[in-house]
Amino acid sequence: MQATASLPMYVRAETVDAHNAFWAIFHGIFTDMGGECPSSLIMPDDILLHWRSPDLFLSQTCGMPYRVMLHDHVTLVGTPDYGLSGCPSGHYQSVLVVRSDDDRKTLPDFKDARFAFNEPISQSGYSAAWFHTEAEGFHFTNLIQSGAHVKSARMVAAGNADIASLDAVTWQFIQEYDAFSDQLRVLDRTIPTPGLPLITAKGNDPEPIFQAFKTALTHAPADILTKTGIRDLVPIPKNSYLEIPTPPVPNNMG
Repeated sequence: MQATASLPMYVRAETVDAHNAFWAIFHGIFTDMGGECPSSLIMPDDILLHWRSPDLFLSQTCGMPYRVMLHDHVTLVGTPDYGLSGCPSGHYQSVLVVRSDDDRKTLPDFKDARFAFNEPISQSGYSAAWFHTEAEGFHFTNLIQSGAHVKSARMVAAGNADIASLDAVTWQFIQEYDAFSDQLRVLDRTIPTPGLPLITAKGNDPEPIFQAFKTALTHAPADILTKTGIRDLVPIPKNSYLEIPTPPVPNNMG
């Protein structure tokens, strides 16, 4: 099989061309360094199979899948930094959004609310919110799995859920591109954790990939970087991901 590459986590219709343009720059730099890599990105049908493939050249995953099912099967390359305010380099957080016209003021006011989240394996969509509410003395019990952060946000805006936990980078894209974001407000934010890491197949040397990616960031035009959101690539140790606690699997989803 041929090696494959993807940058799937923040791609949407408005940003796909920028991601592809960035990859073209990366490809040129990596091949000039004497390496071989896929000439284009794919959007895998089975993301977990893609991540665990021995032919994986590069992809971006979420911190929770990395620590619970991938870290023994892949090599960590580095973590893109999206320049989020209030977060250390390479880190991110979740925003808990509610409808703008919902007059509840504090997180405990939403204790019995309908909580929308993308996936139970998501750090930003589920895990971060679980521990954040635990610190407030409760957990959401009325759970609705949406399948995607944008869908969670849309459910709240439409009144089909009351509160959602969203990746802060995704929230920035929603605010920029989705008109329904005007119907939402941020109620609270979770503590920052390491962001979505880049991974390659186990046995691959991550160093030239890391260096080529950083170099590509210095060569990419400003409009491409703005569209992708990526500001830098930083090294975050494997243990920084593995030390993050994992919540129990939800069993009471609506």
